[in-house]
Amino acid sequence: MSVWEAASASTEEIEIQLAPAVSSRQRFWRRFKQQRLAVFCLFFLIVVAVVAVFAPWLAPADPNKIDLGNTLQPPFGGKGLGTDQLGRDNASRLIVASRVSIQAAVISVGIGVVLGVPAGLLAGYFGGWLDAAVMRVADAVLAFPPLILAIAVIAALGPGLVNAMIAIGIIFAPRFLRLARAEVMSIREETYIEAARSIGTPSYKILVRHVLPNALPPLIVQVSLSAGFAMLAEAGLSFLGLGVQVPQASWGSMLAEAAKSINREWTLMIAPGVCIVLITLAFNLLGDGLRDSLGRESRGGDDDEIVSEE
Repeated sequence: MSVWEAASASTEEIEIQLAPAVSSRQRFWRRFKQQRLAVFCLFFLIVVAVVAVFAPWLAPADPNKIDLGNTLQPPFGGKGLGTDQLGRDNASRLIVASRVSIQAAVISVGIGVVLGVPAGLLAGYFGGWLDAAVMRVADAVLAFPPLILAIAVIAALGPGLVNAMIAIGIIFAPRFLRLARAEVMSIREETYIEAARSIGTPSYKILVRHVLPNALPPLIVQVSLSAGFAMLAEAGLSFLGLGVQVPQASWGSMLAEAAKSINREWTLMIAPGVCIVLITLAFNLLGDGLRDSLGRESRGGDDDEIVSEE
């Protein structure tokens, strides 16, 4: 065989090896683009994230400026979305509060992933006494009602956004742990894992290079679902006075303040309530779209498309 033929053959082998990965990405994007509701939710969440980043510049007024001569103005009654019982501009407070919600999702989900995923990978891969010990700890945490556990953690650490999200992150950790463990227990029996072991590949390299990438799809879906729950939990804790502290704005604390004046101007509850509902619904619908797009091909139509692509 000539040098040119050998080079051509090696190039063809490389293309064959890369083709499945490229086609997998293409299949994901094709499927995801077909999930129009999920695409719209992704666009909506990107807009919310941009608003949160540039909130100090987008807010039309100082969100903490008190104007006692202009209190409890109804929405669209002359000053945007109205004012609260202290005369603060609700539109500005809603915009600034979006930053709190994004921070809440990032902190709590990040803590849940950091605490849960590595423990789940190790427990699922090695099994034995390590698996038993880790799962008993996870079961103990899951035995507590989430709200009661969050209140207990906040009572120990003190109220505040970061402490509240640490509590929510601890609640998330066992769920990420159990999901990662279940995925790893099925992946570790695959042929390529056995082949990697047979050639003496260290366990940590197998976990990082082979196990974790194949366990990521369900974890990504869980991240999306957990982010929505985190924002809802932050709003609930702030409503109870255990989240952000005055004068910082949060959608939950805005609801609590509006509830105090419900007999005088009930419409002030609409804007923060709608924001909480929309962003929670968007994360859940995005998670559903990701789940459908990342799932394995099991339907006839998809199988036909795979054959034609390959």
